Amino acid sequence: MSQTLLSILAFVPLVLAGVLLIGFRWPAKYAMPLVFVLTALIGLLAWDMTFNRVLASTLQGLILTAAILWIIFGAILLLNTLKHSGGIASIRRGFANVSPDKRVQVLIVAWLFGCFIEGASGFGTPAAVAAPLLVALGFPALTAVVLGMMVQSTPVSFGAVGTPILVGVAGGLDQATLGGQLATVGSSWDVFFHLIFSRVAIIHALCGILMPLIMICIMTRFFGRNRSWGEGLAMAPFAIFTGLAFVIPYAAAGVFLGPEFPSMIGALVGLAIVVPAAKAGFLLPKTSWDFAPASEWPVEWMGKIEMKIDDVAGRTPISVPMAWAPYLLLAIFLVMSRVFPDLKAALMSVSFGWRDILGEAGVSGTLEPLYLPGGILCMVVLVTFFLHRMKAAQLGAAISESSKTLLGAGFVLIFTIPMVRILINSGVNGSDLVSMPVAMAQLVANSVGGVYPFFSPAVGALGAFIAGSNTVSNLMLSQFQLNTAGLLGLSGALMVALQSVGAAAGNMIAIHNVVAASATVGLLGREGITLRKTMLPTLYYLVLAGTIGLIGFYVMGISDPLVGVSNGS
Repeated sequence: MSQTLLSILAFVPLVLAGVLLIGFRWPAKYAMPLVFVLTALIGLLAWDMTFNRVLASTLQGLILTAAILWIIFGAILLLNTLKHSGGIASIRRGFANVSPDKRVQVLIVAWLFGCFIEGASGFGTPAAVAAPLLVALGFPALTAVVLGMMVQSTPVSFGAVGTPILVGVAGGLDQATLGGQLATVGSSWDVFFHLIFSRVAIIHALCGILMPLIMICIMTRFFGRNRSWGEGLAMAPFAIFTGLAFVIPYAAAGVFLGPEFPSMIGALVGLAIVVPAAKAGFLLPKTSWDFAPASEWPVEWMGKIEMKIDDVAGRTPISVPMAWAPYLLLAIFLVMSRVFPDLKAALMSVSFGWRDILGEAGVSGTLEPLYLPGGILCMVVLVTFFLHRMKAAQLGAAISESSKTLLGAGFVLIFTIPMVRILINSGVNGSDLVSMPVAMAQLVANSVGGVYPFFSPAVGALGAFIAGSNTVSNLMLSQFQLNTAGLLGLSGALMVALQSVGAAAGNMIAIHNVVAASATVGLLGREGITLRKTMLPTLYYLVLAGTIGLIGFYVMGISDPLVGVSNGS
């Protein structure tokens, strides 16, 4: 079989996922098992992998899946705990009293609060939280879903306390091979990894400055009584101020602290700056803006679920600072667990792993339940139980709801991540072929050549669109992007950063996320309308990120320790 045909064959699992999920609109729980089986067959028959290596890769993927599910569970559990304690009700009431201008509410409730929820929870949670919250504040259901989806951009790469980077990028790259290559040039994996996530932070910061303004303009143009871009642009000074208040601390955290913190820190600092500024009327237009009366809204804007500010499970009156305390504790605990070496070592001492699974060299997996963000989140939940004086039944309900949510995500991931590990580990085979991601990289590099960096974010977005996850897109495509950079003689760290940025932007059009957000406001069945609106900011993000990539490679000459080092392809 020719190299070109092999490269095309390597793409087949991704194409099948796209056809089933997008073309035939299959649920991922039906599509991904088939994609996994096809990937295994291609590995066994076309790549001549041993059955032992395919099985070892599958087991490695299951260990990684357990780590991701632990994080998802902790994130959802904290949110549900706050719902039952009354914390979310207090947070909602606090936001409603800041400003009557719906444009201001978008910036504070959807953008800044949504960015914080993304940083703490991830996995589509911000849209699912922001949409009903906006409806409670008087927004049409369709508007709320569109705005909630647009939050799924700048903060996503560092969502769920860094999971798309820590699990997606780190798990999607062949660290063993990279570590050896870096050692030969006097560098290390830690240095290379820092280059990746710091560049992700900087690119996102440049793209994210205008996202608050774009959100407002889409709202006023498509949902305002006057269908006006101008009414959105009138908020440009305050919207750009809001963008800067978020992205400056966000980028600083990404460069100097690590991938766990940027979205949370950017949102917290942004809220501390923007909320008082909004109350003071700083940079705000003289006239307030609101929607037309609800009686004039088109039927397609309306959801089947009516939301009210106090329509939440928790009835206990909790002050706004007390309601925010668990999220502040989460940030503090995470910083401590990453900054203090003794504490870090103690948390990492509880570890379950399997080195060289089934005797396959380099195929290993580790689970560190206390050090992973899932463990930290569960610690915060325990503190919240006492802090908010909850009843055992309330915590039990939160655990039950979170567990049910976990089951759906778990079934999809137990096929998706093992499929990714088979792709990555396919480089060891009986036919002396390069791995499937390398084969894909060769085909793309030969097709578009030096212009590829412009399309790199779009490839990441396609992965997120198909998989419904930045993390999974990074798992599938990081090695592909790295090898493409190597074949073009460009910085692999910057190319992988562009992948992560694009995968974050792809969440704005991820069908899974649209469905989840729509369900919270009773808007299921109108996902196509939402996608047509969110396509505009997605295109903005991908074009700007791709342009930044081209400038970085060819104008600024950005490099890294691996440029010029053979990657074995």
